[in-house]
Amino acid sequence: MKELQPINQNVLLDVTEDKNEQISSGGIIIPDTAREKLPFAKVIAMSKIENAEIAVGDMVMYKSFSGTETDYEGKKYLLIQYSEIMAKIVETEEI
Repeated sequence: MKELQPINQNVLLDVTEDKNEQISSGGIIIPDTAREKLPFAKVIAMSKIENAEIAVGDMVMYKSFSGTETDYEGKKYLLIQYSEIMAKIVETEEI
């Protein structure tokens, strides 16, 4: 089995898009090409990074227009520098 394994402080994100049609509140079908791509993705793999603040499985927010997109075995991935990740999404309890 082959897999993508990031090196040199890179992180691999799964950016495979949801192919479900989106329909606006007015009933207009929004095609994939017109949808805004949000800079959120799941961490699939990462190189060895000392004191990393993220882990495999985390959902993160990254800088738009960064990294290198690639298709591999039917999925779309983004290979991005660790420093290009701006935040991770965490569950918190309501007060």
